[in-house]
Amino acid sequence: MPPRNVNVILIAGLVSWLCYSTASGAKKAILVGEAIQLIDQFYVDPVNDAALVEAAMDGMTATLDEHSEYIPPGMYGAFQDMIEQEFAGIGILVEQPEQGKPVRVITPLVGSPALEAGVLPKDEILKVDGLDVSTMEIGDVSNRLRGVLDTSVTVTVRRKVSPTDEKLIDIQLFRKSIEMESVVGDYRDGQSQWVYRLKSHPEIAYIRLTSFGEKTVNELKRVLESLNSDFDALIFDVRANSGGLLNAAVDVCDDFLESGRIVTIKKRGGEIDSEFDASPGLLVRSEIPMVVLIDGNSASASEIVAACLQDHKRAFIVGSRSYGKGTVQNVLTMDFGRSALKLTTARYYRPNGRNIHRLKDAKEEDEWGVMPDEGLNVLVNDEGFAAILQQWQKASFPVISMSEGDASNSDGESKEKQDDENQNPAPSEPVDPQLERAIERLRESIQAPSSNAEPSKPSRAAA
Repeated sequence: MPPRNVNVILIAGLVSWLCYSTASGAKKAILVGEAIQLIDQFYVDPVNDAALVEAAMDGMTATLDEHSEYIPPGMYGAFQDMIEQEFAGIGILVEQPEQGKPVRVITPLVGSPALEAGVLPKDEILKVDGLDVSTMEIGDVSNRLRGVLDTSVTVTVRRKVSPTDEKLIDIQLFRKSIEMESVVGDYRDGQSQWVYRLKSHPEIAYIRLTSFGEKTVNELKRVLESLNSDFDALIFDVRANSGGLLNAAVDVCDDFLESGRIVTIKKRGGEIDSEFDASPGLLVRSEIPMVVLIDGNSASASEIVAACLQDHKRAFIVGSRSYGKGTVQNVLTMDFGRSALKLTTARYYRPNGRNIHRLKDAKEEDEWGVMPDEGLNVLVNDEGFAAILQQWQKASFPVISMSEGDASNSDGESKEKQDDENQNPAPSEPVDPQLERAIERLRESIQAPSSNAEPSKPSRAAA
């Protein structure tokens, strides 16, 4: 047979295979579409097509791992805001203590329109632009408060001015770009600025990362440059940090290492997708002892940082075992950018080559997550963790100046008492045993610097 005929046969076979694969995929998609059409046509009650599609997408991703999910149009904007650390709103942190009851302000954010307009903690949101939202879900209320940059919104709040008296107040606000900070300190000073030193031990710098977003690296760089290594030790707190962007975690590690492997990414079949190494240059002198605080809610990017600094013996790891999420998710947009699929596409491996990911059938004795170093494992029960979260929340409150007419808050406390609590928060150690143990370990290193060379082995919303 002439070679030309062989080539024609091979090309024809390849085209046939591609057509078969495409037809097979299309057949499956047609099957889903046909089911939606039949339900819409014959089901006993009227149905919402969009809800059916969302349910179908949720069903498909439910068969995958727990970190893969469909992000519908109504949630995609909020998801982007979280990653980009910025949205247009009035700048308040809110909660809904009881379903079906009014959403309540936890605190206005520093530098926000809400703070400037006089919104106060514990204000209950009853109306937004005249619409009754007193029984709406917190997500719906938050979405109504957000909107186009520089547009106005009128919020009606119910405020207690004494234990027995309350009033309704209409507040007009103009939405502005709200930046969500991801690098915070131990407490705020009298000007509502974060102080990146422990109040009880100012010789120890304290930096807590709440997430790994697009602005985290620059935020951290500004803080470290302002401190200029002018401290005896550093606590880097990633407790309750569920992760974020891979490149942010890599760059954070790079701030503390001169060289060496940070993380390796492997895709399907164990094939290496990418390897990340530290580059020369430090933002913190290598002889300064350091602790990374972790807990069971430290995941993904947090675990990359903790594992990397542990393997390179750059930091002691204190706290409790991390979550065990060693997978990488890619966000694949759909429907012309209105929705997306978040899919697990790879796994990451720590510098020592071990996989952090906790499999579905993993046992406590198996190897997964990041373990604290020997003698530095400190367990905190649910009650203790709730107290730590409350402490972090109070520390983030801005110093709020209240008018004479609002001199008492909803608990009847005086303005002077509230201002004093804002400017002089109680030291964090007594209710935070993990932080207390970190301080003890660092003070040991400060007294014996050489020991640092070889560590021991080891529902809210914003609007």
